[in-house]
Amino acid sequence: MRACCLALLALLALLAGCGDRPAPPTAASVEALRPADARLAAAYEHSCLLCHGRLDSGAPATGDPAAWAPRLAKGLDALVGNARTGIGGMPAMGLCADCSDADLRQLILFMSAAPAPPTP
Repeated sequence: MRACCLALLALLALLAGCGDRPAPPTAASVEALRPADARLAAAYEHSCLLCHGRLDSGAPATGDPAAWAPRLAKGLDALVGNARTGIGGMPAMGLCADCSDADLRQLILFMSAAPAPPTP
């Protein structure tokens, strides 16, 4: 029995090191994130922060790549389109009436913590 327990503990220790997944964000870390660009930061604060800045809102949290991964898999253009027209509980334009598609794209990249794709 003892050998079985030791083997199980060894296996669990090995599995703990598998996949260098980042730790999930904390409420404080999500709340503290802001885009570096002041204009985008203002848009984020008045349009995105209420939902994407809270872990319990149901929206993918800012700075949580795991929450954004299935969405990013659809493609950035699809995400911009969803943001423009609204999806699920998110209203059209995410309540940012003066955001352009380029602004929405930059906000999505910021919130998803995804690297910006190269520009052609």
